[in-house]
Amino acid sequence: MKITEHIKKADGKTLFSFEIIPPKKGNSIQELYNNIDPLMEFNPPFIDVTTSREEYVYIEKEGLLDRKVTRMRPGTVGICAAIKHKYDVDTVPHVLCGGFSKEETEYLLVDCHYLGIDNVMALRGDAMSHQKYFSASEGGHEYATQLVDQIKNLNCGKYLHDVIESNDCTSFCIGVAGYPEKHLEAPSLQTDLKRLKEKVDAGADYIVTQMFFDNNKYFEFVEAAKEIGIHVPIIPGIKPIAIKKHMQLLPQVFKIDLPEQLINEIQNCKTNKEVRQVGVEWAIQQSRELLAANVPVLHYYSMGKSDNVHAIASQLF
Repeated sequence: MKITEHIKKADGKTLFSFEIIPPKKGNSIQELYNNIDPLMEFNPPFIDVTTSREEYVYIEKEGLLDRKVTRMRPGTVGICAAIKHKYDVDTVPHVLCGGFSKEETEYLLVDCHYLGIDNVMALRGDAMSHQKYFSASEGGHEYATQLVDQIKNLNCGKYLHDVIESNDCTSFCIGVAGYPEKHLEAPSLQTDLKRLKEKVDAGADYIVTQMFFDNNKYFEFVEAAKEIGIHVPIIPGIKPIAIKKHMQLLPQVFKIDLPEQLINEIQNCKTNKEVRQVGVEWAIQQSRELLAANVPVLHYYSMGKSDNVHAIASQLF
């Protein structure tokens, strides 16, 4: 079922969902199941599965370093299929511009269609670790809007090199990312909102926000989006802070602000266990206010660990 259909079916009730990352190569999927199992009691209608782009590793060969391309966390589509089969829940694979050609993207989407996956999250992706700025892969998309356009074309039977008349066209529900505090590369929030509207105009059906810790940022973002003609569901993304290092790391990586009250509470913590509890309590407070505002879904960035998300959801759902 499509995400938009889940939201419509809920008839105003806020839904619970979460996002996971694939295990590293060589690790068992059972660890992932162990973290998903406790969260199923809250009846998530869908689970997002991230995609990691390629990276370089250097392998010593005859005294020289040979550069190879690898993916440390492959298996997004396979994990989506496994979760869908095991839990009878919809899954949302993240589809990236970075690291994929248009042809590779088309093959991935065809695989998703064969597996009965109805939803995809279309993202540009980040720059590689050695790059200062994002650069499109050879034969790939530079912007998420172009990726949305390709997915929408596929829904109409327009493949990259053929137009195929078929009674079995894809019908993907397309999600995209939104940034309440603007994308780190955008020159202004207003410019970033214009780029978001381009993605919606290209065919995006819903938006999931980047993490934020001040709900006013989300409410202002939703109003600003409406003012420029964006009327698709905007799902808030919530990340519970778990370690003291997050206080520096999250603003540095995602260019977001932490409220002074949250900063003070974290600084007063003596251990990461105390920080984790502060993160849970803050996320509960955030979530309750968002619930009162009748947001369509509360979407949690679990990063594959479920104990803190379970502690939050148990107070809300």
